[in-house]
Order: sequence, then C-alpha cells, then structure tokens
Amino acid sequence: MAWTEFTRKLHERDTPRYSSDVTDVEWSIIAPFLPSPNHLGRPREVELRGVWDAIQYIASAGCAWSLLPKDFPPVSTVRYYFYGWRDNGLLAEINRELVALARETEGRNRQPTAGVIDSQSVKTTENGGICGYDAGKRIKGRKRHIMTDTCGHLIALRVHSASIQDRDGAPAVFHQLAREAPKLRHVFADGGYAGPKLRDALTSIGRWVIQIVKRSDTAEGFEVLPRRWVVERTFAWLGRCRRLAKDWERTIEGAEAWVLIAHIRRMTRVLARD
Repeated sequence: MAWTEFTRKLHERDTPRYSSDVTDVEWSIIAPFLPSPNHLGRPREVELRGVWDAIQYIASAGCAWSLLPKDFPPVSTVRYYFYGWRDNGLLAEINRELVALARETEGRNRQPTAGVIDSQSVKTTENGGICGYDAGKRIKGRKRHIMTDTCGHLIALRVHSASIQDRDGAPAVFHQLAREAPKLRHVFADGGYAGPKLRDALTSIGRWVIQIVKRSDTAEGFEVLPRRWVVERTFAWLGRCRRLAKDWERTIEGAEAWVLIAHIRRMTRVLARD
C-alpha cells in the first residue's frame, strides 16, 4: 500500500500511549460487550479498558506475556480476563456482532449468503500441543482454517494440525458455519476442496453449493483469482498482528482466540472510521 496523505490520515492512531491502544471511539464499540461490574462480592479494582489495551498490545507486538509493559494491569490479571473471555465464548460473540454491524454499515444484510473458505499453514514452537507436517507447504505446525463472507469478514474459524488436508478439515469449519451463518449456502473454494469426499462428509451437516475457482492452466506467475483473493486478503489483514507470525500457543483454543482478537482489532478500527 502506497502511503499518501489520504492513507496516512486514514490509518493514523491518535492514542496517548501505544499505537495498539484503542481510541475513545473504538472503546465505545467494544465496551458494551464486556461484562459490567458485579455488585456482589469484592468490587472490581481494574479498568477493563486497560485489560483490553494490554491484550491488544500482546497481539500487535507479538511479545511474551512476561514482557508486557508495567504501565498495563498486572500480567496475571490480564491473563485471567483473556482466558475467561476465551473460554466463555465472549470473543466469538464480539466478532459475530461486529461482523453483522459492519455488514449493516456497508448496506448489506446482517447474515451473509455466500462465503469463501481457505486455510493457512503456520509454524508452531517448542511449546508443544497439536501439530503436524504440511507436505505441500513444507511447514511443520498447524493450519488456520477460516471462512469469510464476500467482504472478507471472518465468519468461522478452526485451527487443526497442518497434516490434515483441506477437504478433511473443512467439515469442522462447516459445523461452525451452520451455527454462525445459517443463511450462507454458496461457498467459493480452491481445488483442495474438490471431489466427492468433502461433498459426502457435508451431507450430514447441511446443504451447500461449493464452487471451485481454479487457476488457469495457461497462467504464468502471479494471478488474482476471482473470489479467492478475498480470503487471502483476510489472512494478510490478520498477519498485521505479530502474535500470528507463528502459532505460539500450546492449545488449539488459545490459537483460535488470538485469531479472533486480531480480527476484532481490525473490525473495531474499520467501524470507528465509518
């Protein structure tokens, strides 16, 4: 992206501390989703905005928990809220509502009717957990398997071993899709999803039309493929968070949580600009 006066103004971060901190407008979008103080028991002593900024700092900088700057709430407190929001489904709920809000802002229906599916193989670290070898990409690690709408907004997400082929990992994504976007019935995909194996696996989940968008046999070098470029752009957007440069997490749940946080980060910034 070329930096012009317009793009600089569009992406300028007017924050008093770190560029990863949310602005007042962005916080007004996120705050309604976060839990209100409990009037019973011990009163809350930490501001959730500081907790959210700390999580955004980790996502943007890609640093370890122990390297969180001291002007944020204590690491133990931030991790307590992070794991709590991960396990109770709050991050997934925030992502779902922000996607619906963004679609409404763009003049579209809240529920998409078409989507694009693809996966991205990333390396893991010595932390352990599930991993495998993707022979096609020559990567030992995990796959981030995502479904987006035709605007590139994240709808469904599953992380699994990189050794699982796309057509074998896709049913888990469609299981989640059936809950998150019941009106979505048309899916664009690459050749890795072709064949009867996936089609037969989906018969017990739901009914979808899977349109394979293939690369031309006569094409040379890089070629932008219709529809498929949308999901590739989403992977590029997510990659702006350095926490996703590798899969640093021991658990699948943690890996999926950081992808959701990266997408929520983008959605809040887009909505704040509108």
